[in-house]
Amino acid sequence: MSKIHQSAIVDPKAELDSSVEVGPYSIIGPHVRIGAGTVVGPHVVIEGHTTIGANNRFFQFCSIGAAPQDKKWKGEPTRLEIGNDNTVREFVTFNLGTAQDEGVTRLGNDNWISAYVHLAHDCQVGSHTIFSNNAQLAGHVHVGDHAILSGYAGVHQFCKIGAHAFIGMYTSLTQDVPPFVLVSGNPAGARGVNIEGLKRRGFSRPQIDGIRAAYKLIYRSNLTLEEAKAALAQEEGNMPEAASEIGAMRDFLGGATRGIVR
Repeated sequence: MSKIHQSAIVDPKAELDSSVEVGPYSIIGPHVRIGAGTVVGPHVVIEGHTTIGANNRFFQFCSIGAAPQDKKWKGEPTRLEIGNDNTVREFVTFNLGTAQDEGVTRLGNDNWISAYVHLAHDCQVGSHTIFSNNAQLAGHVHVGDHAILSGYAGVHQFCKIGAHAFIGMYTSLTQDVPPFVLVSGNPAGARGVNIEGLKRRGFSRPQIDGIRAAYKLIYRSNLTLEEAKAALAQEEGNMPEAASEIGAMRDFLGGATRGIVR
């Protein structure tokens, strides 16, 4: 308890590891669980049925686990789940899920969440992502691992963003973004493959070549999505060193619910 500031209010029913630090004037609710090594800065509110893993850091003025901004929510015991090793900067808001979806909002591991970011109800965010200042997700958005959202990017509800995708600054996103694709603009348009990001993460030249070939089939061949899926399946056999990446793009097209950014 020596790591909890005397001005903080921690409900006796909250479950905090003995190594958790809580800064001045922060408030921790009764249904909150926080894992080892997590640091909660000053003036942070963590409420709702919220579970937080190990070694996270929450900077001042965050609102974590508040009620969904959804008029359908009637107080159901929905949840927020946060993994390990996340950095959550100032004025960030994460909301609980709703009963109309899975009932849980999720954030994975090792994510960098910059100031003023909003994750609305039922969002599912993977691991190793970067959200720059003021990036905003509406409800039910899915974001894959290693995706990057630049400053002021806004994402419409129910959109899906694939792994390793890059969303440019001020982008207004109303459709799904396949893995590895770079999009920008208002409205959003596909600008190519996120090659620089792939190089930084150690993708090989054959893998990148395969992703570029898949991109051309989707965006440069005048194919419908169904035709593109068939062409990608054939391309997996032609480029075995990139079969996994091409398959990921094909699978994403099969699960796209709002159409894809063109």
